[in-house]
Amino acid sequence: MTLTRRYAGALILFGCLLPTWVWAAITPSTPPNVIVHEKTNEILHLIEKKRAVYDHDKAALYAMVDKEIVPYFDFPRMSRWVLARYWHTATPAQQAAFTTQFRDLLVRTYATALLSYSGQRIAYLPYRGSAQSRYTTVKTVIVENNGSANIPLDYMFVHAEDGWKVYDVTIDGVSLVTNYRSVYGEKIRQHGLDALIASLKHANGGVS
Repeated sequence: MTLTRRYAGALILFGCLLPTWVWAAITPSTPPNVIVHEKTNEILHLIEKKRAVYDHDKAALYAMVDKEIVPYFDFPRMSRWVLARYWHTATPAQQAAFTTQFRDLLVRTYATALLSYSGQRIAYLPYRGSAQSRYTTVKTVIVENNGSANIPLDYMFVHAEDGWKVYDVTIDGVSLVTNYRSVYGEKIRQHGLDALIASLKHANGGVS
């Protein structure tokens, strides 16, 4: 399985199922480990309830992910770190365009992966984060149900003005941001940033 596919599989497991389908409202003061738990309950409940709809209406699936997940990811920060030095030489229009297309790519990847969820359990390592910290990590382990090796999966959060946001995910110790930085950096070196943005737009169903 490629790294990208493993990320897709990991991203669907944004936490673990609790015994009931009852969740609390998330506020700017909600700790990151609670965000992970609560949003997973809500999302997988929606998948269970509307799987037949989402199987045939990808636009509805993308809209659900956009509403329920996007607010808890810091896509501008992720985009800036993915582009690294190329961010600083990009125009404001290029920065905005890349952020939009990168966000849409991850939304579509996450949404598609949701439909392939097969009931893996998530084990949480003890969370020792502090409300006073600016950065923290929620450490988990995907417990595979097919005899495969378990997979460490960590969520990196930053404390933004409007609450905790995910800015990176690592699986098996490999960073999503670092992975995309390497892949996209090579594409930019070969073809330029505008070509990368156009290819992302095409992959997202737009016109390149």
